[in-house]
Amino acid sequence: MEFLQQSFTVSYQYKVFFTEHLFHPSNTAFAQFLQTQHTEGLQKKILFVVDTAVAEHHPQLQQQIIQYFKNTPAVLLTGILTVIGGEEVKNSETYVHQVLSAINQYGIDRHSYVAAIGGGSVLDMVGYASAIAHRGVKHIRIPTTVLSQNDSGIGVKNSINYFGKKNFLGTFAPPVAVFNDAHFLTTLSERDWSSGISEAVKVALIKDAAFFSWLEQHAADMATRDMQTMQYQIKRSAELHLQHIASGDPFEMGSARPLDFGHWSAHKLEQLSNFAVRHGEAVAMGIALDSTYSYLSGRIAEEDLLRILHLLENLGLAITHPLMEIGDKSHPLLAGLNEFREHLGGKLTITLLKAIGKGEEVHEMNIDLICKASQYLQQYCLTEQKHSI
Repeated sequence: MEFLQQSFTVSYQYKVFFTEHLFHPSNTAFAQFLQTQHTEGLQKKILFVVDTAVAEHHPQLQQQIIQYFKNTPAVLLTGILTVIGGEEVKNSETYVHQVLSAINQYGIDRHSYVAAIGGGSVLDMVGYASAIAHRGVKHIRIPTTVLSQNDSGIGVKNSINYFGKKNFLGTFAPPVAVFNDAHFLTTLSERDWSSGISEAVKVALIKDAAFFSWLEQHAADMATRDMQTMQYQIKRSAELHLQHIASGDPFEMGSARPLDFGHWSAHKLEQLSNFAVRHGEAVAMGIALDSTYSYLSGRIAEEDLLRILHLLENLGLAITHPLMEIGDKSHPLLAGLNEFREHLGGKLTITLLKAIGKGEEVHEMNIDLICKASQYLQQYCLTEQKHSI
């Protein structure tokens, strides 16, 4: 038998910038980045895709972008496309086709850029469209929510939903840069402000006990929208996520998804609620469920579990939902376990807690114990309600 073997390594590098008023004339961060990418003799272009909610809350944004690029000759602004935000933008191929059509219309090639401004769903969809156009157009992310600035917007994954399954179609394609503009957070609803913090709780629980304690100490400040506190939370959360991406399995070649602690039920809950429950809200409930399971399976003390539940509540996050009231093995939420396994293939790999700040991987979940964890949370909520009366 004869064969040829090929082996090579591709290095990826990108920066996450923290700034405010990105397109103000005095802010040169974006222009300086583009200048560092300049290639003599090439006219690079840029297409912007903007979340409609962001455009509505920042009505001067498009004009600011146009004016900014009049003073940024290194790159030619070709157009600004607006698309609907939220999970709906990932549930239909319509929006991917809109972006692909714009890439084609404006002649965006592999040396040019598609910049997405919006929440995590818009970034996911635009990143996916960019990755499949010309086998990969450079994409720039400008996250506008707490959730996307501290987690999804700074990662390497892009996707849309398909066959009724979350993130069924997708790519691993790192951005060339990420710009976290704190000013965009000022117009978030209370719901979007608080729900994004769940991903910080998640990464603290599996990576950094000191950061978890910091979240406990500053929960009230974040709940009352103290911007300085929120900016520190976002930067530390982003740092922990980036550290994991660099040191772990960034393209998920194996079966483990440690940064998806609490996500097996969260993804299914989003689908079962027809996405009325937002991702950050569902993650908070998934964290509560898997933390309770960790306690009931003897991994963590009840004292630690109560710290977790109290933190989520102090951040204004619900810890359970009627669709998570699991009574028996036929409950539809439990299908999320197999879908979680199927998404990566191989064996089921779930992250549980060994301690606050330390996760551990398991390859099976006891359904009876999941039911008991659900019942524990229901009883906990009833007890809390009685105490508040």
